[in-house]
Amino acid sequence: MTYRIPELISTSRLNLVKVTIEDWPSLHNFYKDIEATRYTTGRPLSEGESWRIVAALIGHWQIHGYGPYSLKLKDCGAVVGVVGLWYPGDWPEPEIMWSLIPGFSGKGYAQEAALAVRQMAAAYLPELHLISLIFAQNRPSRKLAETLGATLEKRFLFRNKEALIYRHRSPSDTGQGDTGENSDQCDKAV
Repeated sequence: MTYRIPELISTSRLNLVKVTIEDWPSLHNFYKDIEATRYTTGRPLSEGESWRIVAALIGHWQIHGYGPYSLKLKDCGAVVGVVGLWYPGDWPEPEIMWSLIPGFSGKGYAQEAALAVRQMAAAYLPELHLISLIFAQNRPSRKLAETLGATLEKRFLFRNKEALIYRHRSPSDTGQGDTGENSDQCDKAV
């Protein structure tokens, strides 16, 4: 299949690579964690359930021609999370989504990757007006959206919880590009 976006984006510290099933064991470390899943799946998942989620991430590329990327540290190839374009059937609009495996937060990886995704989307899919759909209580994601220059557009009820839509501006409007410092996090990877 020919995709509408590149299967690989590189930043100073990360390779953003189209999700594959080989990433599942590392990504399961996110999906099995109670805190990590609080604002995504709402609960920790079994291995079988997380496998199906990763299969959905892969399938998203097949359905839309674009999708989320696995974040891999350039230094060692360790998977540290998922960032990319996401537009499941019940979403109001396409979004930039992010999730980091526990132990990799606070390093700037999500910001670095989300900026790269936003720039790539502006180049390859300029017709998309991207949001980030964030549950109101998810303060870290709200802070990241604001750091990225997204603005709160509306509040609404989504899946029986208060949700917020943050609207992303195009990269040319924000003047933001690749950020991040080199750091070795490979020893944290499982």
